[in-house]
Amino acid sequence: VVKPRSLQAASIPGLLGMFQNEWDALMLSNFSLEQQLHTARQELSHALYQHDAACRVIARLKKERDEARMFLAQAERQIPLSATATTNDNSIVSNGKRGPEDELGPDGKKIRPGITSAIITELTECNAMLSGHRKKRQVPHTLAPIEALERYTQVSSHPLHRTNKPGILSLDIHPSKDLIATGGIDTNAVLFDRSSGQILCTLTGHSKSVKFVPSDDLLVTGSSDKTIRVWQGTEDGNYSCAHVLKDHTADVQAVTVHATNKYFVTASLDNTWCFYDIASGTCLTQVGEPSGQEGYTSAAFHPDGLILGTGTSEALVRIWDVKSQSNVAKFDGHMGSVTAMSFSENGYFLATAALDGVKLWDLRKLKNFRSFAPYESNTPTNAVEFDYSGSYLAIAGSDIRLYQVGTVKVEWNLIKTLPDLSGTGKVTCLKFGADANYTAVGSMDRNLRIFSFTEAEKNEPTSLDDRS
Repeated sequence: VVKPRSLQAASIPGLLGMFQNEWDALMLSNFSLEQQLHTARQELSHALYQHDAACRVIARLKKERDEARMFLAQAERQIPLSATATTNDNSIVSNGKRGPEDELGPDGKKIRPGITSAIITELTECNAMLSGHRKKRQVPHTLAPIEALERYTQVSSHPLHRTNKPGILSLDIHPSKDLIATGGIDTNAVLFDRSSGQILCTLTGHSKSVKFVPSDDLLVTGSSDKTIRVWQGTEDGNYSCAHVLKDHTADVQAVTVHATNKYFVTASLDNTWCFYDIASGTCLTQVGEPSGQEGYTSAAFHPDGLILGTGTSEALVRIWDVKSQSNVAKFDGHMGSVTAMSFSENGYFLATAALDGVKLWDLRKLKNFRSFAPYESNTPTNAVEFDYSGSYLAIAGSDIRLYQVGTVKVEWNLIKTLPDLSGTGKVTCLKFGADANYTAVGSMDRNLRIFSFTEAEKNEPTSLDDRS
């Protein structure tokens, strides 16, 4: 039923009154909406101002935190490590779980201080100095000539590790002292004085990789227990543990020390590498993806210190820019895990070893220019090493082979083949001694073997003109 019109709508004055009331109500509603919009705009502007101020405060606090960490790291580096050794027990308990490193980011990963601009400046200055010296440096006249390497033979053999767990996995030679450090399957690291033929001390608990830090009488060891230890030499000739570092989640496969002797890098099967400050034992940065399947099996610093090489279990060689921690090159072509790598002191060549032998890479053109396949297909090459002068290259697998270093176009001649006298058929590691006067070799038995020429041959005068 249609409702009848109201009395107001029955006349023109009534209609005008209705329209006037409706117009007043509409204007009042519009005015209320404008007031609400103005209030909302004021609240939004205030919220944006608060957010901007909070961001500025957070940025300032982060900057102050980073500066404080940098000053703390510098202060710790200036504290003598002997003072740290006096609190050895506390360091062992707490190290690797330091306060700043226990902070977790939004992704659940530990927050690292990072490689600061001051450290980058230090690395760059070291690189410039070493590069300049390298261009001027001549081959030392004390370097053993090729004729001497041709007369190499075993001059001594030293049982260093346990008989129930034989096998030497790694070794390193102190550049200024006649000391050799070995790491064995028996989870011990042994320091051996070659001149006296005596064992100086045995460091228990670590075996996978050993590396001297010559400037501060330190030794860095990595192990299959996922930790790294920094050992400080004492006045009585022993070594005490200064730091235990627990940043990796899998076996630590390699340790390499930077040319400044202030930093070192560890590579692990957890698919990461860590950059450490030696004095404080702080992990400055951890690069890689811990959840990845491609673990690192070897690592080495370039002689100038701004490039890091790593080898993976998937036959890939990666070259990293240390300053930016970015992967700048990849070398593929190997088969099996990359077991060892060595940069030549000339700064241009990189040698890598794997199941299929040794490959030589030209870092200027980023390509493989020569390969050696000295052993059978099922026999891996376990070690490859340039001597300090960059004149000789040693390869180890089922035997030891010494090569004269050539160029990209000039052939690399085989100088000498040394048998594996351990009877295991597996040489695991080797290092050239000073001026290539001897070579230290570790195998899958407990003996450290020294190959050299006799004392009478050392004293024979050799003309530089007779060298190739």
